[in-house]
Amino acid sequence: MALKNDREYRSFDLVLNKRAEGEDEDYIVEGYASTFDEYTLYDFGDEKWNERILPDAFNEADMTDVVFLLDHTGRVYARTKNGTVKLSVDDHGLYQKTDLSKTTSSRGVYEDIEAGNYSQMSFAFTVMDSHFEERMEDGKRVITRVIEKMKKLYDISAVGFPANPNTDIGVATRSAFDGAIEQLQAERLERERAMQSEARARLALKFKLMEE
Repeated sequence: MALKNDREYRSFDLVLNKRAEGEDEDYIVEGYASTFDEYTLYDFGDEKWNERILPDAFNEADMTDVVFLLDHTGRVYARTKNGTVKLSVDDHGLYQKTDLSKTTSSRGVYEDIEAGNYSQMSFAFTVMDSHFEERMEDGKRVITRVIEKMKKLYDISAVGFPANPNTDIGVATRSAFDGAIEQLQAERLERERAMQSEARARLALKFKLMEE
């Protein structure tokens, strides 16, 4: 899968909507491109990197021309501009419904998906605003990136080999976390220095009272 350094990618389950008797909807792929549940990107054993997307994060996102691709590259099989990709946000997350019935090549993609050659999907995006939270959980340091605002959604792609979140979360995501860890470490060091300074001041006051 060809990942672009300026974008982030997340995988999600792919669902085929089989045509029921009396319905004319066939070649439909649908499911949640993203949910608002907290999920884990990295788990190092003593440290975990999580992520959570806020429910209103997509409100200002540019989703005017989101395309359906294979492995984030190559030809376009469907897109929001012509109505073959439909995106909507509900209480659970970002929902996508893609119609792959319009061309011979897009129907071929559906058949590949149906045959199990593409078992997952991935979506590409950039972030406008986010912040980080830190907590201890069962003796493990948990750093959670909270995405407040999405900037742009580029594509949703059926993928044969989705990026492994434990080994490859992309350059853009890794850079965001690396910067956050440096900031959190600096803040922690500042807090420790402040606590040490306060402790020294209390100790000095104690000795002064003893001398009086």
